[in-house]
Amino acid sequence: MKKTLLLSEIFPPVKGGTGRWFWEVYTRIAKGDVVVAAGQDDKSDDVDTTSPLKTYRLPLSSWSWGLKSLTGLKYYFSALRAVLNVITQNDIEIIHCGRCLPEGFIGFLISKIKGIPYICYVHGEDVETAATSRELSWIVNKALGGATRLIANSQNTADILLDKWQTDPAKTMVFNPGVDASLFIPAPASQEVKSQLGWENQKVILTVGRLQERKGHDKLIEALPHIIERVPNALYAIIGDGERKAALHTLVQKLNLEAHVLFMSELDDEQMIQCYQQCDVFVLPNRTVGSDIEGFGMVLVEAQACERPVIAGDSGGTSETMLLGETGYIVDCTEPQALVGKICDLLENDTLRESMGKAGRKHVQQTLDWPVLSQALKDEFDIL
Repeated sequence: MKKTLLLSEIFPPVKGGTGRWFWEVYTRIAKGDVVVAAGQDDKSDDVDTTSPLKTYRLPLSSWSWGLKSLTGLKYYFSALRAVLNVITQNDIEIIHCGRCLPEGFIGFLISKIKGIPYICYVHGEDVETAATSRELSWIVNKALGGATRLIANSQNTADILLDKWQTDPAKTMVFNPGVDASLFIPAPASQEVKSQLGWENQKVILTVGRLQERKGHDKLIEALPHIIERVPNALYAIIGDGERKAALHTLVQKLNLEAHVLFMSELDDEQMIQCYQQCDVFVLPNRTVGSDIEGFGMVLVEAQACERPVIAGDSGGTSETMLLGETGYIVDCTEPQALVGKICDLLENDTLRESMGKAGRKHVQQTLDWPVLSQALKDEFDIL
């Protein structure tokens, strides 16, 4: 494997599927051949001091990634200079860009300056958002066109690249994110653990993810009164933070659902896994909002690894995380009523939940376990 620079603003300790994806892959492949240039974070020392990867923290964040504003120009100049210093210090031979924007465009600029090739990860929402702006579309076209390989997180994302951006099929590949199935494992139901989580004697619907509009928390909250009619002890546990937090709290109060919705703060990894293990059904009620889509949905894979049945919205690449009808369901989450039937069917049927959960873990172990996935990606990198 060539001496590689992973260039990604999003990287642990920053929470989220993208950062975890890169951590899981690059800590498993040839560690001595990989250097990381990641975004700055107040808690980065906690990760970097124990990480097997040599990591540089660079100014990779900006509110503007365009070229028409002075802010955007200053950003690219500063980021480009910092990344070039890392490349020179480490004799980098290829760059792996975490997104097409801004990292992919930085990779494009470096390829023109230094002749160093780059590959680009694409997550779906990044290119869909860029498509709404002529300026950002031009930048993304440069990033996509100059890359030697485009790695889409789902077939849905690959289809967007091929159909809307006319990328070269020969250099566009799909690589689904996965999960460490030795870490995300099933556990027996425990009233003690559920009590510690605030879930005692309740049927728990769990969602993990940023509190943003496309995640669809609001539609599940609106569905809850109908769910409670059939399952009176239903509880909706929401793990995450984000810009919709205040609006969601207001919605809960408006519907008088305080006893049936629990907002949970950021949890450590052990507590997060306990939540997956002890919930009854996992739901990601995502929907498309403008150009904002769910590229894949790693949380659905994590839940299945813990033998939980899953439900997700009919948007983006979520259907690729599961075996439809065997390990989970896809429903239209633009209206709350569509969620009611499937959620209640699972909450009311212990046998169905158990059989779908076991099928889900088997599915993950066979196709979406990180050791299997990371080796396949390393084999691809060795060819480049």
